Amino acid sequence: MARTIYDVSMLIHEGVQVYKNKDEKRPRFETTSDFSTGSSHETRIHLDAHTGTHIDAPLHMIPDGKTIETVKLKQLVGNCRVLDLTDVEGGIGRADLEPHKPQPGEFLLFKTKNSWDEEFNYEFIYLAQDGAEYLADIGITGVGIDGLGVERAQPGHETHTALLSKDIVIIEGLRLKNVPAGEYFMVAAPLKLTGIDAAPARVMLFEGVGFLD
Repeated sequence: MARTIYDVSMLIHEGVQVYKNKDEKRPRFETTSDFSTGSSHETRIHLDAHTGTHIDAPLHMIPDGKTIETVKLKQLVGNCRVLDLTDVEGGIGRADLEPHKPQPGEFLLFKTKNSWDEEFNYEFIYLAQDGAEYLADIGITGVGIDGLGVERAQPGHETHTALLSKDIVIIEGLRLKNVPAGEYFMVAAPLKLTGIDAAPARVMLFEGVGFLD
């Protein structure tokens, strides 16, 4: 039986939303050769590592933290669960998560109002510190959110630190508007970069679980 495949990645283009609308974070495509200057068309991409849908490495928020190549594919390919949190305002706290009964080893994706934002929203929904600490104590494998940040306005970056300090994967910038809550098989493929704090990723959800069984 055919399975539905959801591509939950942001489309990268020069007008894509970027964190806090910072110009230095905007991607740029530079044509380095075209048919008026050569025999082929070639493009150079100027891209922040946190552009669009991306995966954070511990180094992003932890001094001397692990870099992006330490996030293994086995952490990014497997079953996940999409939680419908579209009624949450502000931060996703422990009280919002408890009814969903998170389990050790789960990879959880948060579907919020963010998935409908085409422009950067300074009041985006995020994971609050108490929610992050609750999930970290349970021992989940990873978290994905449909905002460009898993935290908002935290000078000490407590949400990031609670997760990354326990090697819990963080995916930011998902697009979950058309994805019903439930269980899926996820393939999250970051660019094969090394030595830095993040990597853009293509993330796909396959309907049902145990896709490789």
